[in-house]
Amino acid sequence: MQIEWGPVARNCAGTSRRSFLKVGTLAAMGVSLPELLRAREAAAAEGRKPANMIFIWLDGGPSHMETFDLKPDAPAEIRGEFKPIETNVSGVRICEHLPKLAKAADLYAILRSVTHNDSNHGAGNHLMTTGKSTPVPVGCGNSVSYHPSMGSFAAHERSASHGLPSYVLLGRAMRSGGPNFLGPAYGPLVVTGDPSSDAFQVKDVSLPKDVDEQRLDARRGLLRQLDRMQRNAESVSDPVRGLDSYAQKAYALVTSPEAKAAFDLKKEDAKLRDAYGRNFFGQQCLMARRLVDAGVPWVSIHWGGWDHHFNLFNDMKRQLPMLDPALATLLRDLKDRGSLDNTLVVLLGEFGRTPKINAGPGRDHWGPGMAVLVAGGGTPGGQVIGATSADGHSPVERALSPQDLSCTIFHKLGIDYRKEFHNEIGRPTQMVSGGEVISELV
Repeated sequence: MQIEWGPVARNCAGTSRRSFLKVGTLAAMGVSLPELLRAREAAAAEGRKPANMIFIWLDGGPSHMETFDLKPDAPAEIRGEFKPIETNVSGVRICEHLPKLAKAADLYAILRSVTHNDSNHGAGNHLMTTGKSTPVPVGCGNSVSYHPSMGSFAAHERSASHGLPSYVLLGRAMRSGGPNFLGPAYGPLVVTGDPSSDAFQVKDVSLPKDVDEQRLDARRGLLRQLDRMQRNAESVSDPVRGLDSYAQKAYALVTSPEAKAAFDLKKEDAKLRDAYGRNFFGQQCLMARRLVDAGVPWVSIHWGGWDHHFNLFNDMKRQLPMLDPALATLLRDLKDRGSLDNTLVVLLGEFGRTPKINAGPGRDHWGPGMAVLVAGGGTPGGQVIGATSADGHSPVERALSPQDLSCTIFHKLGIDYRKEFHNEIGRPTQMVSGGEVISELV
């Protein structure tokens, strides 16, 4: 078990028309950005806090047609093996292997019409995690950092207290999850390992046995002396300043009782841990809940293995029964604790999968059609937004861009997504290029 700061990882090369009209009225009403901003100010006046984020990343690109956008009336080579089931919201159906989420559909919204054209892992990952397209073509095996991740921007604009990090990534580092021109101070704290294991420990939250508080303070004093030798280094990207910010974070983390408590799953009731699932993903979801409750603005969970070119149905029969109880319990747990309104939960990957099943059997990369689940942070649940064609190819109603999703996420976190920054060569750039807040989610 170890903690790393910000490396980049690589991986492999039904709702009815009546229900749609019922839940999609905000778009038809033409809610404008100023109105949305006024609504945010009103929420602040009522004492509601900006949301913290749990960003669940299914790396590889989960199939929308085997999860939240099934096509039971399509030909066999399109519809696949799985059947849709009813949820607790009339007219909304999802995959049969997500029965617990089906009983919690009133707590989340499904975006069935997110669409883009970056159908390879590198570019798709960058677009969905930063809200910005890559300026040059990027292959599937590439780690990409042309723009800060949304998590890094959140860490820059929102800060945690009590020595807690502002951006935590559970599982493994994401290829476009870094800070880019914001500098190392806003990279993620990457917590590796399986928290369902009895041997799991976040060792770097505690002092090593041979180092006491006095010795740690002495080491910190030496770092201060070294830092004074570099006072002329003003650039945020300077490696020495980045090292110093790393040291400051590390010192705060190991001396913080709040950090120790937030990472300690043993403090949770055994029955609740069972409900999440005694596996790596279930316990990561529980840890993410503990971290946002403690005040961490952004927590990402990285779960790889969703690049189903082959063995699609057998693999998803193994993965969906892990995803289902963990996510459903997370939403119920947040609701029961009264913290769902100030915790945003988003489930997504870099793209969807092709309408037609290949010989694998599997589905290939497909940016034009994908599904995203959004819950909490004031999101009205029990709705489906948008629709794809009968074969799941691309949107036929309410097409949404990744930039629209990014704007919405920042809006719910209380962050001005039109704020201007200067990149590493001094050029002005915004957090998100284009896009608007998705009014149905506000």
